[in-house]
Amino acid sequence: MERRQRGVSAGLLLLLYQISQVGLQNIPSVTLGVLVLNIFLFLNPLRPLSEACLSVNEAVHRKNWQRLLLAPFHHADDWHLYYNMISMLWKGIMLERKLKSLWFAYIIAVFSVLIGVVYLVLEVLLVIILDDPSYEMNCGVGFSGVLFALKVLNNHYNPGRVSSVFGLPISSKYACWVELVAIHFISPGTSFAGHFSGILVGLMYTMGPLKKIMRACAAGISFFTEPDRPRDYYSEYYGYYPDYQYRAPRSYFDYTGGLTEEEQLERAVLNSLNERALNNRQHSRFWWRNTQLWAATLWVLVST
Repeated sequence: MERRQRGVSAGLLLLLYQISQVGLQNIPSVTLGVLVLNIFLFLNPLRPLSEACLSVNEAVHRKNWQRLLLAPFHHADDWHLYYNMISMLWKGIMLERKLKSLWFAYIIAVFSVLIGVVYLVLEVLLVIILDDPSYEMNCGVGFSGVLFALKVLNNHYNPGRVSSVFGLPISSKYACWVELVAIHFISPGTSFAGHFSGILVGLMYTMGPLKKIMRACAAGISFFTEPDRPRDYYSEYYGYYPDYQYRAPRSYFDYTGGLTEEEQLERAVLNSLNERALNNRQHSRFWWRNTQLWAATLWVLVST
């Protein structure tokens, strides 16, 4: 393990600030663990990027299969880390609460490896179809493939929402596809195949056999629970207290004003930033008025 030799990383500092604004107590355990792991490996990478990134040449031809595990959790620079982890923060909070921590950790583990496998398959297909061996050398690194898969899951479990993609309102059903193309044109250096692999794996889970396969593999483990089957808390509660008078719960809209959880978090961060800016301005005005008062007093004393 080698320590990253860099100056102050603005992206890392901003990421830590955003996490502090949300509050560690508001971040589910698995999501927080993924954030900590990625930050730790950014500061203390297990391998240099050239030895951690995933490519057909390295993973297949040279049998460096450990790159399937290394590539998702290493990032090229602090801003690469920042944008990926901020996205992970929002998606993780929403999905982990929906799927529960243990199953969400299972998804992260499976997706991290499977997306790398799909990425290698896509690159091999490009070599064959386009007859261009340069695709074997494309080396991808970062957590964005997993994030695209989580975006598909998030849209699946929260249908009918409208997402903002670069300021444009897009139906959540098509948001990941629009974002895939938009990112490729805005930042051509990003891995289109890596992002596309994430979408494919997400669709394999929501529409294909992946979820069933994962359930079958986890069937022998007793502490894995069915994430999609909601528990009837009311029936359990009344089973113990039959004389309790039922009151219809208030609608979710009453508490949230119609905002999604992601929008609520974004609003909270913006409000916090605005409050701090207002406090700083008020502090500055108070300091300036006191300075003027002391200056006027000193001038009177000197004049007399």
